[in-house]
Amino acid sequence: MTDPVTPRPELPEWARADLPGQVAAALAEDVGSGDITAELIPVETDASARVITREDMVLCGTAWVNEVFNQLGGQVSVAWQHQDGDRVTAGDTLFTLQGRTRTLLTGERTALNFLQTLSAVATSARHYADKVAGTGVTLLDTRKTLPGLRTAQKYAVLCGGCANHRIGLYDAFLLKENHIAAHGSIAAAVAQARALYPQRWIEVEVETFEELDQALTSGCDMIMLDNFSLDDMREAVRRVDGRAKLEASGGITDETLLAVAQTGVDYISIGGLTKHVQAIDLSMRVTG
Repeated sequence: MTDPVTPRPELPEWARADLPGQVAAALAEDVGSGDITAELIPVETDASARVITREDMVLCGTAWVNEVFNQLGGQVSVAWQHQDGDRVTAGDTLFTLQGRTRTLLTGERTALNFLQTLSAVATSARHYADKVAGTGVTLLDTRKTLPGLRTAQKYAVLCGGCANHRIGLYDAFLLKENHIAAHGSIAAAVAQARALYPQRWIEVEVETFEELDQALTSGCDMIMLDNFSLDDMREAVRRVDGRAKLEASGGITDETLLAVAQTGVDYISIGGLTKHVQAIDLSMRVTG
């Protein structure tokens, strides 16, 4: 993990690499041995359709929708009216489709499942990002994601204007209480991490000011303040004085978010960006 930067809605390579497998797995569980309902429709029949949103949203998931119809044979063309990261108003058309009726209907649910879920994450992220706009804080996601959709959801977080924490257990160190206990001290744990993977980002979770002071002298890159009060966060910012990045985590709600941001911490991690989302209400209508 490197120091997180201002997120952009471009599809990162780590999300692009997982995308075909995510779509293949989703199609396999839905289509199985074949769409028997679609078999009622003559194979050469064509149709047009459009997909609308029934609520305000931030769009995310265009590449997953495109891949669904590509894997089904590419017999449906998809024309997008909006792009990932766009704010879209209830009632607006997201995209139109044209092509084989069987393919269009077979791919409908899988395509909308991806779109409603990823747009929900992007919409949630935008809501939180808007609340702290101008404070200078960066909001981070966590590893609390749907199994198999980690990279897709983390891309959606970017589309909503927030940033990614580590992608998994492999790209950054996060030393928590049990890791530190196993090594005997914060300094020992950080030293071993630095020796093992010199280029990896090292973060230490702390619960007290004593642990904060130990983490600060350990040479770690970032310190996570776990369930600190607002006053204690402000004191932590004063003590650290820019010598390490500070992340606030634990128990942060929609109501307390702005106050936490105003303490001066660099980052705030919010598991709810990816786990407390409600799918966007979408509808596909065959138009001809």
